[in-house]
Amino acid sequence: MKIPETERTAQDWLLLGNIYGENNDNKKACLMYQKAINLKSDYYKAYYNLANTYFKQKSYYTAIKYYKNALKYNKTNPYIYYNCGCAYIKTCKLKKAEEMFTQAIIIQNNIPDFHYNMAYVCKRLNKPEKAQTYLDNYNKLLNNDNF
Repeated sequence: MKIPETERTAQDWLLLGNIYGENNDNKKACLMYQKAINLKSDYYKAYYNLANTYFKQKSYYTAIKYYKNALKYNKTNPYIYYNCGCAYIKTCKLKKAEEMFTQAIIIQNNIPDFHYNMAYVCKRLNKPEKAQTYLDNYNKLLNNDNF
């Protein structure tokens, strides 16, 4: 059963975007996410998925723009901060990446990748002690040590 376009919800558009994204049709995925946002301007999931799609296409500045929009409407999802931090790494804005990873870790500190990327950024920012702390955290989390 096909839902007429005029009756589709923001979630319907989001799901269509996800389907197009899974099939590597990024142009149509972006269009579907934009339609979701047009219906519901505070729909953080659409901004987040749109950002991830641009990140996949190596359009890092555009991805950052949409991650920031997602953060306007959801400040508690650590993956928005984390992915935004990854985009900042790609644009060589390491201090901004550090800020984003810090927020991700504050929200959820048991994700190894958060600590690994923070260690990387700290190393690049010439903060060796801090980098080592996060690398140790990463290794503890990988080994399921009590953290």
